[in-house]
Amino acid sequence: MSKKKEIDDRFKKFGTVSFTSVTKVNDFIDFLEKGKVMGTRCQDCGKVFFPPRADCYHCLSRNVEWFEVSGKGKLVSYSKLKYAPVGFEGDLPYSIALVDYGDYKIFGRLAGDIPDDEVKLGMEMKTVVNKLPNGQLNYVFEKV
Repeated sequence: MSKKKEIDDRFKKFGTVSFTSVTKVNDFIDFLEKGKVMGTRCQDCGKVFFPPRADCYHCLSRNVEWFEVSGKGKLVSYSKLKYAPVGFEGDLPYSIALVDYGDYKIFGRLAGDIPDDEVKLGMEMKTVVNKLPNGQLNYVFEKV
């Protein structure tokens, strides 16, 4: 008797609309469920990745380790969206942003409870897990 291989589709739990359910970094979802936002770092060349990668594009190594995105980052750029891609229309308006942690940058959304007049370039932010009403998970940037 042959056993049918089970598909690891944990990534279908990520985001408002998940465009992929299978990836080599499915552990990202387990970390989110534990309240941790994680990236990966190549142990051979030191390249840091967020979103996480299972393989290093720089040295082609598979020798990567997980690290927690923690501490403070600085808001580098942001934009308030009034139009959205398919699947995100119900979220409008919302702000996307880029936060610089020094060794790496993270692209994502600003938390919806930050008033527009308080958003300033250079402000300190942190990346936190966000549970969506439909049970999906993502991450957002909050003020420090």
